[in-house]
Amino acid sequence: MAPKVLISDELSEAAVQIFRDRGIDVDFQPKLGNDKEKLLEIIGNYDGLAIRSATKATEKIIAAATNLKVIGRAGIGVDNVDIPAASKKGIIVMNTPFGNSITTAEHAISLMMAVARQIPEANASTHAGKWEKSRFMGVELTNKTLGVIGAGNIGSIVIDRALGLRMKVVAYDPFLSEDRATELGVEKLELDDLLARADFITMHVPLTEQTRNILSRDNIAKLKKGVRIVNCARGGLVDEEALADALKAGHVAGAAFDVFAVEPATESPLFNLPNVVVTPHLGAATTEAQENVALQVAEQMSDYLLTGAVSNALNMPSVTAEEAKVMGPWIKLSGHLGNFIGQMTDEPIVAINILFDGTASEMNLKALTASTVAGIMKATNPDVNMVSAPVIAKERGVKISTTKQDQSGAFEGYIKVTVVTPSRERSIAGTVFNDGKPRFIQIKGINIDAEVGENMVYTTNNDVPGIIGVLGSTLGANEVNIANFTLGRSEAKGEAIALLYLDAPLPAKAIAELEATGKFKQVKPLRFDI
Repeated sequence: MAPKVLISDELSEAAVQIFRDRGIDVDFQPKLGNDKEKLLEIIGNYDGLAIRSATKATEKIIAAATNLKVIGRAGIGVDNVDIPAASKKGIIVMNTPFGNSITTAEHAISLMMAVARQIPEANASTHAGKWEKSRFMGVELTNKTLGVIGAGNIGSIVIDRALGLRMKVVAYDPFLSEDRATELGVEKLELDDLLARADFITMHVPLTEQTRNILSRDNIAKLKKGVRIVNCARGGLVDEEALADALKAGHVAGAAFDVFAVEPATESPLFNLPNVVVTPHLGAATTEAQENVALQVAEQMSDYLLTGAVSNALNMPSVTAEEAKVMGPWIKLSGHLGNFIGQMTDEPIVAINILFDGTASEMNLKALTASTVAGIMKATNPDVNMVSAPVIAKERGVKISTTKQDQSGAFEGYIKVTVVTPSRERSIAGTVFNDGKPRFIQIKGINIDAEVGENMVYTTNNDVPGIIGVLGSTLGANEVNIANFTLGRSEAKGEAIALLYLDAPLPAKAIAELEATGKFKQVKPLRFDI
C-alpha cells in the first residue's frame, strides 16, 4: 500500500505533484491546519504530515497520530512541532534549513537601504501630497562599515552583497576562524570593537541564552553615534526599549526590524518612531523561498517514506534503519561528547579532531562525526542538526578530521573528541557500556567514569583535601541533590576534576558560593538532552 501524506497548510502545487510523481497518496487540505479538532480526528490515517507554520503539531495531535512516521516542516522554524513528543513516538521531524537563506539576506540588505535613505517615510510623505525634499537627507552605503553579528549561512550572504555595495565589512562570530574570515573578505572583531566601529549593524544569529539581548542597554551605549541597526534574525536579540531610548536621544540614527520580541507584534517601543522601518516578519516571504522549501520538504519526506533515507532531521541521525539499531547509543554518546566541549568553549574553533577506536571505528563514521559536530554547535545554535552542523562548520572554516584505530585499551571501543582553538586544545573521551548508556571516560587526559545526566556541573581544582565536602555542603545548602559524583586527578597534588550529575540545574547562587571559596579554578554548569 502506498504511503499517505497529509498536507495541512498552503504548499505549492509543484510540491504536491512531487509526492504524486513518487507514488505517494497525498491529501492536500491547505486550510486544515486552522481546524485543530478536524486535524485531531483524521491524523491517524496518515504516514506523513507536511506543514508550514499554521498547523500546530502538539502533543495531543501527535498522540492521535497512530500511523505517523514523519513530519516535514517547509521552513526552518519548528516551534509549532512538539519535537520531544514526536521523538518518543518514533516520528521523525524534518525541516528545510537552507531554503530561506538568500531571501532573508536580501531582506536585510533591503531594510538597510530603506533606513539609510528613509524610504518608507519619504514614500508616505509624497503620497500625502507633500514635497519634503530637504527633510529626508540620507546617507550612502559606499565606504560605510557594516558590522555583521553572525557570519553563518545567512550572514555570509549578507557579507557578499555588502561587499558588492563597496561597504567595509567587519564580523563578530565566536566560531568564525581567521581563514574563513579571510575567505569571506571581512575583518574579524570582538563584539565591543564591532559596536564601536560599525556605521550599520545587522544580526544573523539564533536566539539562545548567549545571544538574547546581545544588543543590551549597556551594549547599545557602546555603539558609534549615528549607527543604524537592522534585525531580520530573531526577536529578542535587541533590548527594544533601550533601542527606542537611544533613537529618541539621537545616539542611534535609525533602525529596521523584521522581527520582534513578541509576535505578532501589535505594539512595540519602536513603533511610530522617526526613521524606524518595520515589517511583519517577511524575511522568508518571497515566492522563490516559499517554493524552494516546499519542494525540498516534499523530496525529503518522499525519500524517507519510500527508501528510509533521512535528511535534515532534527531528532534522528542520518543513518539507515539497519545501522540505527546498533548505532543509537553511540550516536547519543558522540552528541554528548561534542556538546560537553561546545558548552566549555567560548573561543573560535579552528579544528575538530575525532578519534574512533575499536568497535566505534567500524560504524558509520559520517553519522557519528555529524552527531559530534552537531553537539558542539548546539551549544550556541540550537537549530542545527546532524545534516546542517557540518555544513555550518565548513562555512566557518572549521577543519574536521577523523582517525580510525584498532582496539587500543581496556574498552572494546571509544570515541575521543579534541577541539582546537587559537589558544588551547580541549579533549574528552567516552564509550558505551553493555547497558547501552553513554559514559564519559576521560577529560583533559584524566581518567574518570561518569554517567551522563540532563543537569551536570564540571569543576577543576588543585588536588587538595576538602573539595568533596565543599561541593556536597554547598549543593546541599542550595537543596540540589547529587545523583552521581565522579572524581579524577592527573597525579597526587596535581590537577583534579569533578563531574557531578544533579537532579536539578545548579542555581547561580550556588555557583557564586563555590567560586567564592577560592578552591576552584572553574565551576561550569552543563546541560544535556537525554
